[in-house]
Amino acid sequence: MTDTPAPHAPAAAPADRSRTTELVLLLCALVLVTVALLIVEAAQAQEISWALAKYVGAYAALFAVAHLVIRRFAPYADPTLLPAVAALNGMGLVMIHRLDLGTARTDELMEATERTYNADQQLLWAAVGILAFAATLILLRDHRTLARYAYTLGLAGLIFLALPAILPGSSINGAKIWIKTPLFNIQPGEFSKILIIIFTAAFLVSRRDLFTNAGRRFLGIDFPRARDMGPLLAAWIIALGVLVFETDLGTSLLIFATVLTMLYIATERVSWLMLGVGLFAVGAIVAYQLFSHLQVRIQVWLDPFADFYNTGNQVAMSLFGLATGGLFGTGLGSGRPNMVPFANTDFIMSAFGEELGLVGLGAIFMLYFIFVMRGLRTAISVRDSFGKLLAAGLSVTIIVQLFVVFGGVSKLIPLTGLTSPFLSYGGSSLLANYILLALLIRISNAAREPDVPKARPKAPVTALPTQVVRK
Repeated sequence: MTDTPAPHAPAAAPADRSRTTELVLLLCALVLVTVALLIVEAAQAQEISWALAKYVGAYAALFAVAHLVIRRFAPYADPTLLPAVAALNGMGLVMIHRLDLGTARTDELMEATERTYNADQQLLWAAVGILAFAATLILLRDHRTLARYAYTLGLAGLIFLALPAILPGSSINGAKIWIKTPLFNIQPGEFSKILIIIFTAAFLVSRRDLFTNAGRRFLGIDFPRARDMGPLLAAWIIALGVLVFETDLGTSLLIFATVLTMLYIATERVSWLMLGVGLFAVGAIVAYQLFSHLQVRIQVWLDPFADFYNTGNQVAMSLFGLATGGLFGTGLGSGRPNMVPFANTDFIMSAFGEELGLVGLGAIFMLYFIFVMRGLRTAISVRDSFGKLLAAGLSVTIIVQLFVVFGGVSKLIPLTGLTSPFLSYGGSSLLANYILLALLIRISNAAREPDVPKARPKAPVTALPTQVVRK
């Protein structure tokens, strides 16, 4: 990787035109969310009241603030990043509200339960996320500043990962990934992934020559030297540590896959991928033999109907929901997604699949793909190597997380317990992903900002001799 601009980098668009495009796309997202809320209310036989205006008004106000912050502090940023997130966050809010309405309906749960109000809490977390987004853009004027504190941020990321395993009472649903406080619970792993990505990008740039040196050649492929495999082994050990001490398969897989991809992007050598896959296979086999919770995950993956009423219930009900949705779905508010446990967090993709069908899921995937593609385009366009790797890592972690989430929901891979970025209910995930969005927008602004022409130096002024006038 070099610090020179891409040979066919697009010319920077005027700031006003980019922000106008962003505003129009945000209005489209607002219309989409408003119509979806109205459909849910009608399908659930709810009266259209001012309570619905609360969601629409708060949603519009939050993203108006985000738009104004970008217009002021990142005027040249990519105009599609924020609207894609707005559409995802808005549709997630719609589905969480729909699940709230369904909690008190006996025809959806076959038993009377107390209605939940998770949508209100999600709206509050979205406001906190927008504040964190704005603070990041205002305080971080140059993304390259992060490289100066790479080792400090990397250490903080490791500490965040380790805290749930150290502190007592951090286990929820079998995974030690939470820190409990009297007011709220927080999942520090969501923030540690961003800190580790920043450290990895800075480290790979500063040690570029170390990873490009060729070692032994085998089957036409140049493998790295044994002494150069430190970063890959470190990522592997960290991933195994998270899996062993916190029983968190999702975070360990996400961190290892992201670091491995960044290593491949930095070196452009397939040998790193081959070594990474080999280490992953060895770790997975050893972990399966040693840990019972992982054996249960694999058994559920192979046959969720073998223990339908116990360990396999989540995946089995998710498959029933996806099958019920078919191609076009049952319609928003017309399915029974509440029958899937944790439908508003881990299995929100199953809820969308049931009520919007394959077509609706495809549309949601397209929003994610647009976000990731524009992030990767930013990585190509930005001039410095640190920015390239950081933007690529932030984009890759979103697509890896999406694959892991939907892979578990659809039984393509074992269930991991990760949540869908910007869609699922949860404050930690939403807050961390808004910080991730702010970093991408800051890098995008640097990539699209036009070069300021240097002023030509003025010709030196020669002092004239002083004339002495005699009277």
